Amino acid sequence: MSDFAPSRGTRDLLPPDGGVMRALYDRAAEIARVHGFRYVETPGFEATEVFARTSGSTSDIVSKEMYTFTDRGDRSLTLRPEGTAPVVRAYLGDRQRLGVPFKAYYLTRMYRYSRPQAGRYREHRQFGVEILGTDAPGADVEVMAVGDALLRSLGMTRYHVEVNSLGDETCRPAYRETLLDYLRAHRDELRDEHKDRFEDNPLRVLDCKDEACRRVAAGAPAMIDHLCDDCRAAFDAVRDGLAAAGIETVLTPTLVRGLDYYTRTAFEFVSDALQEGGNQQQSTLFGGGRYDGLAEALGGPRVPGVGFGMGLERVLLALADEGVAPPAEPPLAVFVVALGDEARAAGSTLVAGLRRAGVSADTAYEERPMKAQLKMADKGEARFAAIIGADELAAGTVSLRRLTDGVQETVALSEVAAHVAGERA
Repeated sequence: MSDFAPSRGTRDLLPPDGGVMRALYDRAAEIARVHGFRYVETPGFEATEVFARTSGSTSDIVSKEMYTFTDRGDRSLTLRPEGTAPVVRAYLGDRQRLGVPFKAYYLTRMYRYSRPQAGRYREHRQFGVEILGTDAPGADVEVMAVGDALLRSLGMTRYHVEVNSLGDETCRPAYRETLLDYLRAHRDELRDEHKDRFEDNPLRVLDCKDEACRRVAAGAPAMIDHLCDDCRAAFDAVRDGLAAAGIETVLTPTLVRGLDYYTRTAFEFVSDALQEGGNQQQSTLFGGGRYDGLAEALGGPRVPGVGFGMGLERVLLALADEGVAPPAEPPLAVFVVALGDEARAAGSTLVAGLRRAGVSADTAYEERPMKAQLKMADKGEARFAAIIGADELAAGTVSLRRLTDGVQETVALSEVAAHVAGERA
């Protein structure tokens, strides 16, 4: 094997990129826990039916993007393309114990076959939150508040929040007929795909990114103007709750979800920086909404739910476009440079003591010249080099060198951990 590149549409996360992604995971988990969500994991693959039933057999996800295979037991399995359906399936299997509302978050990999481009990979990493078992508007507000809190904690400011209501089984059927009448009158203006298929799912025309379809969608009747009283009250409550949380929203009538189990609230967080950078097609940071019919689509009882899935590569792309430094794992605190056998023994003892004190530390495994060990410290991005030679060993000290500026001072062996911790504070 002469080509060591990863498969197309995937990427290796080596330092420092691996540390950035790990720090982003940790930040997302921290925000979710602060809001009362608990961590869940589901298998990397599911029965294909889980996604075929919940994504729609004619959707692009099912027809074009899923990684589906037949295992040795002749079962059709699919690598997870999205996180919500697996979480709902898992919840239905243990809902009596888990109770309501159930607030879950996940950090995991998703798999979709599509043309790789900036911020979009065939294997990508996603942060998601779900609230199951309540149709209260406050749950919609909370999942959006989690996403907003994460973006703000990262230092992002150049984004806006688009919202819409999709109605429900009471008011959407009549709206659907009104929309169909409009689209039939404008059939010749639609792109070929929707010209032939809009009868099956007219809402997808509203979400199409093709310019011809966008022009048709701009004049289409809006669901927001056809809501029943209950849906109107719920949507007003969501927008009021977001305003109270300091989250401004933009009403976007063409923001839809193409499947019947999505109801009421739909939302997207959109990066203004990515839009200005010419990435209009990739400017959505994440989206979500309410899916009160999903559990029934899986064959379970009615369990209302709301949540979002956030592609973390897209978030990092937006951070770069805003000029904001991404989070990073804490660097190695101390690299112990030991010169000579006796110093190496003392260095090993020092490393062990530092680690017990919660200070990250490392050292060479074998005898190396001082210059080579300092180079190792640099490659490991250590903050300090603790140098132990014959003189330091005799005095019970180390020469502690700060590697960012080369400032060096003498510190007692017993005080290295406290000194480094004090510098960090």
